[in-house]
Amino acid sequence: MPSDVLVAGGGVGALVLARRLAAAGRRVRVFEASDRVGGQVVPLRVGGVDLDAAAESFATRGDVVAGLLDELGLAADVVTPNPAPAWLHRADGSAVPLPAAGLLGIPADPLAADVVRVIGRRAALRARLDGMLPASVGADAETLGDLVRARMGDGVVDGLVGPVVRGVHSREPDQVPVAIAHPTLLERVREHGSLAAAVADLRAAAPAGSQVAGIRGGMHRLPQALAGDAVRHGADIVTGAHVDAIEPGALVVDGRRIAGDVVRAMPDPAAPPADRVLTLVTLVLDAPGLDRAPRGTGLLVAAGAPGVRARALTHITAKWAWAAEAFDGRHAVRLSYDGEPDDVIATATRDAGVLLGGPVVEVEDARSVTWRRGERAPEGPTPVVGETAAGTGLAAVVGHAERVAAQLLETTQTRPAAAGQGG
Repeated sequence: MPSDVLVAGGGVGALVLARRLAAAGRRVRVFEASDRVGGQVVPLRVGGVDLDAAAESFATRGDVVAGLLDELGLAADVVTPNPAPAWLHRADGSAVPLPAAGLLGIPADPLAADVVRVIGRRAALRARLDGMLPASVGADAETLGDLVRARMGDGVVDGLVGPVVRGVHSREPDQVPVAIAHPTLLERVREHGSLAAAVADLRAAAPAGSQVAGIRGGMHRLPQALAGDAVRHGADIVTGAHVDAIEPGALVVDGRRIAGDVVRAMPDPAAPPADRVLTLVTLVLDAPGLDRAPRGTGLLVAAGAPGVRARALTHITAKWAWAAEAFDGRHAVRLSYDGEPDDVIATATRDAGVLLGGPVVEVEDARSVTWRRGERAPEGPTPVVGETAAGTGLAAVVGHAERVAAQLLETTQTRPAAAGQGG
């Protein structure tokens, strides 16, 4: 009989894997140190409303998350955001709408009017040279920044890609591997001969509608549903259980060694603490001047923008209709910071006033949450799920966890035959 599967950590990747294995008949035990599962996908109560403490949406590509939500009975609660554009707060302190057609800030048409408005005509003309360069230029790029800089120039990297990638990946473009930014981007460049054509092709191939979606009431409903379904299939989920060590074929949990097939869904206890720190600040505002959503659904901030510490602002009640209804005339915004700013609520209040084009009238409630983000997990014999193995975003985490679960089930099914052949 196969041994128990022991999952160290209770984030979304862990729950996806546990549910899939339990449904297939495997005995699964999940150990989570905190008092609730979900990792960063947990509720944050602010202004009397439960919002998301971190991820508020998922990428719709591939229908990975949408398919899972359908299985969980949540398909009817999937919602799309307000289609109004996000804005860019530029390095000179001005604000403009982000270009409509692009991928992570990479324009499909470098000379489009909305692109020229953001980066200027000189940078746009340099970017247009992408279409005249050999397809081999940038073919050996390791990072997204390397690729875009080689083909389109610094103006696109600094003026567009940098702010977008910092908002999505919490990292600089030169720190994001091309394969993590988009797994087929380099292949499409080779196929179409230019980066702009590759982006246009990827955009055309994407399903109609929004590139992201959410759940009415918040993405934190996803891990709750996953955990409930995993338990119904026989999984054992234990909270308040501290994993002291991860060994080949065993976990040490609160000083007790438990043998089984181990899957890691948390930072390695033996590794130093993650040095990438992200702070999210949510403000609830009495600000009638925001009723018209003067900066769309939020802003991304260019590096070096004067008087602003935040790297992004999301106007939650402008972006999500369910949130606007829940706050009943009040406004909720969320600001993202690298590191932990001093006097974080005051800093966020000041930044919100700058980014939204005027002083904030009154802050009714505020909450801040700080997360530590791990680097990508090294290759090793122990399967790993979660952000450190899959990359950023729920679509990546869910898809990767499903693949790991399938591999574990396949390994289990082939063990008896292998043993028989060796006997």
